[in-house]
Amino acid sequence: MDRQFWTYLGRRAVQSLIIIAIVIVGSFLLLHLVPGDMVDVLGGQRGDMDAELMAALREKYGLDRPVIVQLLEYVGNVLRGDLGYSYRNSNEVLNLVLQRLPVTILLVVCSVITAVFFGTMAGVFAARHSHRLADVVISMVVLVFYATPIFLTGLGLMIVFSVKLKLLPVGGLMTAGFSGSWLELIADVATHLILPVVSLSLFYIAIYCRLARASMLQVLEQDYIRTAYAKGLSTYNVIIGHALRNALLPVVTMVGLQIAELFGGALLTETIFSLPGVGRLAYDAVFERDYPLILGVLIVCAFIIILVNLIIDILYTLLDPRVEISR
Repeated sequence: MDRQFWTYLGRRAVQSLIIIAIVIVGSFLLLHLVPGDMVDVLGGQRGDMDAELMAALREKYGLDRPVIVQLLEYVGNVLRGDLGYSYRNSNEVLNLVLQRLPVTILLVVCSVITAVFFGTMAGVFAARHSHRLADVVISMVVLVFYATPIFLTGLGLMIVFSVKLKLLPVGGLMTAGFSGSWLELIADVATHLILPVVSLSLFYIAIYCRLARASMLQVLEQDYIRTAYAKGLSTYNVIIGHALRNALLPVVTMVGLQIAELFGGALLTETIFSLPGVGRLAYDAVFERDYPLILGVLIVCAFIIILVNLIIDILYTLLDPRVEISR
């Protein structure tokens, strides 16, 4: 790797730090603009806490200090790798997030792979049979996928395949009390992930299908495609070997842009299917007004999204050598 590459990485690292700083400050201030705090939630649940006890708890947790003081202290802790302490869960925020993060990453990665693969293949097939019956049918099906909210798709799949047909588990990551070999464990987890992955990926399959179709139609009109046909190459070699690589460029770009949306969709999906991921953790933290936990989830997710976008940029240059990574 040349000097320009490392210069590019250094510049992107600085940009990433600025973005994360904006996320921390903005999220902290927005959360503290919301009426009430964690002590109010505790008082409402117990019902026997007087004003004096609630004031003592606010003083203990530092909630009675000015917001700017709390913000500066929080930023200092984050720089030391301390994301705070969740008093509702009696654990460090970083530990809680790291415990739940693998489930969310597994869900998002499986959904991305499923959406990109099936969406791209459907788009390429539709472009190859443009304005024919296959193209019309695929366009109608993906339009239904696109128009259906993720939570409604998840509930519908659960009712059909879990409640009615009893083919797949209703929710959870694995069977309660499961004991078996690693292969059996993988099979059990995969079975539990089918419905969440399908419900999260159907919406994005529609997007990637339409994008791949439009990109493929544009690529198929290029001169080098006509030249490939003139040389006697088969349709398969032309589509896979020449057209698909360039048609994938917009799809790869869209994946990077939609990583944040996928994490947001994972929150709904994990809640519907009772998956113990970061999305479900954030959902519970919002209702409990667990500010340190909410901020910790936002910071970790922002870091992952920025890292994925950097990887997408590097991958883009591998697909299209005309793009220089140093720019």
